This record gives sequence, structure tokens and C-alpha cells, in this order.
Amino acid sequence: MTTDVTSRLRATLAARLGDAFTGVADTDLLREALGDAYDSMSALECVTAVEEEFGIEVDLVADDVRHWFATVDRMAAFVTRRLEDAAVLRVVR
Repeated sequence: MTTDVTSRLRATLAARLGDAFTGVADTDLLREALGDAYDSMSALECVTAVEEEFGIEVDLVADDVRHWFATVDRMAAFVTRRLEDAAVLRVVR
């Protein structure tokens, strides 16, 4: 699942960040790799795009967005965990 999540994340981020995102590795810190292209406004836009793409909700404070949305790898781990949690909750209900 993580490979699919990572691919979808990369496509979502590329759509939001444009050409600046092309050379960014999954482990690169986005703020360092993208500089001004990943400011606070674009970071929030990326969070919103991820929420829409995966049908999840992100709490900007409780979910420690500064940590989980710092790299593509961390985002993939966060999204994967959220999707797994949602799947378990659907089974329980």
C-alpha cells in the first residue's frame, strides 16, 4: 500500500508545487529542497490536497503537521496509518 500511497502523494504534490517538486527525493526535507516554493501557505495547500486525495482529515495541531508533512516518506507513513485506521473502524462498525 505504501508504494501506491507514495505515488499518489507525489502526483498530488507535483500538481500543487509544479516543476520545483520534480527533483525532490522522498526523504528530502521539503522546506530545504523547495525553499520559498514551500512556504506556510503552500504547505497548507498541500495538506488540504492530501486530505482531498485520500479522504482523510488532518488536525493541524494534534497531528504534528510540521513533522509528518516534512518529507514525502513521512507523509506516506502518516496517510498509510490513517487509511489503515479508517479500514479497521469500518470493519468494527
